[in-house]
Amino acid sequence: MNYIYLLIVLALTVQPLAAHHPTQTPHKHRADSLDKLVSGINPNNVSITDTLDIEQQSRLFMPLTFYRGIAKRKFSLDSDTISTSEALLDDVFLNIYLNRPDLVLTKESTIDSVAPPVDSKPIVVTTPVSKPQADVVMREEPPTMPEPKIIILKPNFWTFKGDYSLQFQQNYVSDNWYKGGERNYSFIAGVVFEANYNNKQKVKWDNKLEMKLGVFTSPSDTVHKVKTNTDYIRFTSSFGLQATKKWYYTVQSIVTTQMFRGYQSNKTTVYSDFMSPISLNLSVGMDYKPSWFKNKLTGSIHLAPLSYNLKYVDRKYLNTRYGIESDRQALNDYGSLITADLNWIFSQSVSWRTRFKYYTTYERSEMEWENTFSLKFNKYVISTISLYPRFDDSRKRDEDYGYFQLKEYIAFGFSYSM
Repeated sequence: MNYIYLLIVLALTVQPLAAHHPTQTPHKHRADSLDKLVSGINPNNVSITDTLDIEQQSRLFMPLTFYRGIAKRKFSLDSDTISTSEALLDDVFLNIYLNRPDLVLTKESTIDSVAPPVDSKPIVVTTPVSKPQADVVMREEPPTMPEPKIIILKPNFWTFKGDYSLQFQQNYVSDNWYKGGERNYSFIAGVVFEANYNNKQKVKWDNKLEMKLGVFTSPSDTVHKVKTNTDYIRFTSSFGLQATKKWYYTVQSIVTTQMFRGYQSNKTTVYSDFMSPISLNLSVGMDYKPSWFKNKLTGSIHLAPLSYNLKYVDRKYLNTRYGIESDRQALNDYGSLITADLNWIFSQSVSWRTRFKYYTTYERSEMEWENTFSLKFNKYVISTISLYPRFDDSRKRDEDYGYFQLKEYIAFGFSYSM
């Protein structure tokens, strides 16, 4: 059934029906009772819904509603712009509003509150952009940082150290000096290299190479204008496994020789040379690492109940001079060993370094005690006093000093540590 024809017929027949029954109250008519009138008004059965949009067509299937746009379009000056179908539909609704307002069941605002008005235009679905509420704090995403590269460094358990020194001496005595004597010049140079391994757990390996050379002039020596008074190369290696916090089970080796030939005054005979003698001491014992006087006195003390000692001379005629039998060039013996290498820093300017060695076979003994007192004026200038007593009963006894020997000197010069 086409309801638009019903509305047209209804709009045209409402007023005549009210005129035929003036005394009766107007009443509603059912739409299906007017089907015959529809065919009379539209005999050609032409559908006008083809020119109406979806919203206008929907009004034909909804309860009679008061639409506010009808009166606006009817009395608008631009009413010619609407189509004939729209104008006819507006006339039908306007006649109903004027003649039968009792048939109007609702208004357009009520429909809009339930659902938005239907639009004939194509529906475009868009994603609404939600606006943040006033009380919502939008957190900005942190900038994307590049993933850091992880570099794993292999731990280095080695430490290296070097000390260098060069000191000079000068002594002038005139020829008529009342006590006699002679002038001379001298210098002494020293180098100490250290390479130590410590994995901070159980293993410790200390290595030290010491070289020192002292040269002086002697005008009274007509054979040798320059001679040495200090000359040695000493290498010490100590490998230890930690037993307690400061004690280590240790194997230690000490190798000692010299660099140049040694002479006595006005003599051409060589009294010492490289590999003449050379000493090797190998010992097994324990090391103690002291740290006394608020860590100002540090170093190492080695106690070895078992020690092997080898002494060798390359120049065979020097064998008896160093306690070796006349028909041999080497001396092998066993005994016990005690060594101590300590450094005591009294202040930033004053320090004392000492090295003590005592070896005994219970038939003979050998003792050395090196002491060096240093006075630093600044980073590079230093003055030193050296005292070096020694005892060795394997050598020939001297008429004045017995088995004791002593060397002492005072020097001033330069020093550098790295």
